[in-house]
Amino acid sequence: MAVEPLSEKEIQDRLAELPGWSVAEGELLTRTYTFAGHLPAAAMVVHVSAIQEELDHHADMTLGYNKLTLAVNTHSVGGHLTDLDFTLATRVEAVAAGHGARS
Repeated sequence: MAVEPLSEKEIQDRLAELPGWSVAEGELLTRTYTFAGHLPAAAMVVHVSAIQEELDHHADMTLGYNKLTLAVNTHSVGGHLTDLDFTLATRVEAVAAGHGARS
């Protein structure tokens, strides 16, 4: 089945299920997590990388001292948001608390 861009309503409905996530620059699903220090943030990068490999869908990640920012869209449909982006975000949310992530 081909990947299709989500409508604006679908995007807003999916965002309502993902507190802390937002759409930036029009078509980029993004979130920044804060951690107690650098090691928990780096550990989260490794965990998210494994999820991305499993999904074969990858976000841009920016690691700071105690922050991790993710930004994702689907390049194969012109950089629009798709179910793949929200699936990745949902999976990331599911592991964030285990790394001590906070908003």
